[in-house]
Amino acid sequence: MTEGTYLYAVARDPLPGCPPGVVGTAVRTIVRDGLVAYVSTVPLEQFGEEPLRRSLEDLDWLAETARAHHRVVDAVAAVTTTAPVRLVTVYEDDGQVVDLLERRGDDFQELLAQVTGRREWGVKAYTKPGGGVGAADEGPAGRPEAGEGQPGTAQSEGHACQAEAGAGRGEGHACQAKAREGRPGTAYLHRRRASLRGREHARRQALNRAEHIHRALSEIAAAGRRHRAQDSRLSGRQDWMLLNGAYLVDEARAAEFAALADTLGGDGVEIRVTGPWAPYSFTVMEPA
Repeated sequence: MTEGTYLYAVARDPLPGCPPGVVGTAVRTIVRDGLVAYVSTVPLEQFGEEPLRRSLEDLDWLAETARAHHRVVDAVAAVTTTAPVRLVTVYEDDGQVVDLLERRGDDFQELLAQVTGRREWGVKAYTKPGGGVGAADEGPAGRPEAGEGQPGTAQSEGHACQAEAGAGRGEGHACQAKAREGRPGTAYLHRRRASLRGREHARRQALNRAEHIHRALSEIAAAGRRHRAQDSRLSGRQDWMLLNGAYLVDEARAAEFAALADTLGGDGVEIRVTGPWAPYSFTVMEPA
């Protein structure tokens, strides 16, 4: 067998015309029990199990395949309720797709009912790394700044403690503790601990802010999901991504949702809204 069937999405209605699919293949439909599967025939020399494993390591190939996949899904979703299928879902032949529609027809119908009249919106929230809390003030190579804990200071205080020892045991201990406070290493450790406490406080504040944004948006959306934060190499930003959210929003409330998202930024947090999209985050089913 040299060809397989690539599945893009399952929808309610056939689209009169569809853009080209992956590797430039023509997109066609398979209809069964009120469901329409959008598919194309692909060469297994690229989409077979072993070749595909190698192809997925080629970022250029993967990016081009993803663009073609989403181009088809978006075209279908623009005219009919659509359930996108996971990227690079390939079956042996059309017969397996027919079997999928028959076995999981009720699941697809339920998904399509849930997203009817709704689109997906993406919301990302960014802030500066560490929430603006930097490292402790240190000199080069992490050394305490010049002028703090100067050589001889702790030694002098130590001699003073010895001189005062006769004044009473308690006073002697207090004086020795004061001398330790003046040592360069002790001063550095105190500043380092304060820096770490500040960073942890900033981290907790950022997490609480992200949760607040997500809850507020979810109150308007029909459903909301938080995805893992994107790696900076993928997002193209060095800022810290606090939130990578997807929200299923009624088309009638789209403007309200976008307006709310805009108000949730500020105070060091930047909000970026994208969409509307086909409901990728709310309809993709794992192949059974």
